[in-house]
Amino acid sequence: MDDNTFDPDLIHAIFKLVWNRKAIQREKNEGTETLEGETGAGTSKKSRPTFANANALKMSCELLRVFITEAIERAATIAEAEGVSKIEPTHLERILPQLLLDF
Repeated sequence: MDDNTFDPDLIHAIFKLVWNRKAIQREKNEGTETLEGETGAGTSKKSRPTFANANALKMSCELLRVFITEAIERAATIAEAEGVSKIEPTHLERILPQLLLDF
């Protein structure tokens, strides 16, 4: 494993946390919303567990590494242009829209 990337187990744990929260939210919504003709819609999703294979986790780790590295580099450029030696949240706020468009 490359030491310059995120731990795949950590990323997998984060994914599982999000998946579990979405499943709970879906169950709450299904309890309050019952539409005609959709009885049984989504039952197959409930019975299937969500998972990520090892290659998907590696790619997710690499994408996060590249994204964060790029964000830091862009924010550092803005801070340097302002004559500041420390990256502030405002620097990240300024680069975020274009960074998201680029990714």
